[in-house]
Amino acid sequence: MTVSSVPADPSPPPATGGGEGRPDRPCVTELRLSAFAGHRRAGFALAPLTLFAGPSGCGKSGALRAYEALARLGGGAGLDEAFPDPAACVPERARPDAQRRRGFRIGCTADGPAGRVRLDVAVQAEPELRIVGERLTSGGLVLLETALRDPSRRSVQAAWHTAGSSPVTRAPLPDDRLGTALLPLRVAGRTDGQRRVLAAAEQMVVALRSVFACDPRPGRMRDPVPAGSGRLLGGCDNLADVLSRTRVECGRRHAQLVAAVRAGCAGPVADVLAEPLPGGAVRALLDRGDGVRTDFRRLGYGELRYVALALVLLTGPGVLEVDPAGEVPAALQTLTVLADGFDRGLDPRQRAQLLRLAARMCGRGHIRLVGAVSDASWAAGTDGVTVVHLEP
Repeated sequence: MTVSSVPADPSPPPATGGGEGRPDRPCVTELRLSAFAGHRRAGFALAPLTLFAGPSGCGKSGALRAYEALARLGGGAGLDEAFPDPAACVPERARPDAQRRRGFRIGCTADGPAGRVRLDVAVQAEPELRIVGERLTSGGLVLLETALRDPSRRSVQAAWHTAGSSPVTRAPLPDDRLGTALLPLRVAGRTDGQRRVLAAAEQMVVALRSVFACDPRPGRMRDPVPAGSGRLLGGCDNLADVLSRTRVECGRRHAQLVAAVRAGCAGPVADVLAEPLPGGAVRALLDRGDGVRTDFRRLGYGELRYVALALVLLTGPGVLEVDPAGEVPAALQTLTVLADGFDRGLDPRQRAQLLRLAARMCGRGHIRLVGAVSDASWAAGTDGVTVVHLEP
């Protein structure tokens, strides 16, 4: 696999406020796949709007899966939830050691008020799924390091920076959870060293947690759905239910959605709405403005994906099915949308309109997007878009 990163146009600088030019919203700015599926020694810088481009089999979807897995771990999920098929994450030609162990290594960098913080994780996939090593560093200082000392125990030995009467604190941590996500519960914050560890760990967790993996499924968006929580699922199956909420709660954002749909769908569009049906279900409609309302089941595959992705870009964590850090104000969080097949099914007009909308929203600093496309030649010249070209 070869990689080249080509910015179509320099992205707007992130909002700063943490001092020394640091962004005030923690965000993931680099993804590292040291040994993961088809990737080896790969590192990808992530801008506010990044498109992975390349032919089938080059690793675009794998990169997004690795990012999503790190996000799940950052939110406190177990390894089995983050990696439901761990064997598929092991590089194909990786040979087992004398104990029949094989695994993979991934990591990321999060920038924010605490500076640049790096997280690297080594995972054993066979014969048992477990974290065998983790390192959290900042400014060249190792803040947390874990290692599997005794394979017979379901724990790793952890050591974190203290800089007090003892330079480090040592304790066992479970081998099926990310140690960085557990630190805020284990570190007292009494010394400067401990406070530095807490700041770095919290920054990494906040940067990772607000992630929404999105791949709309038009086949499930055409039918009426039960009225529910009003939180959009990753497949956008319940889009009609979410429309009924957003139309009432935020008129300005809804007007922006209508404008986006008008630009990307065939025929006139005066409104996008949800109509309640007997039995508690709702269905999505386009109001054509002349007394005609078009049921979403009449829309094409590309139109439905376009509408769903536009809605995702114009909403936020309160509407999307994500797990934001509840203890951190929303103004200090950044939502990252992972969009596999970002251009799938879209015609040239739709993908251009959607990319411009994404660039505009990402330029405001509260949302980032990492997408996968088969060919990014159509994105050339769009302000604020960075393209990472992958080849098998």
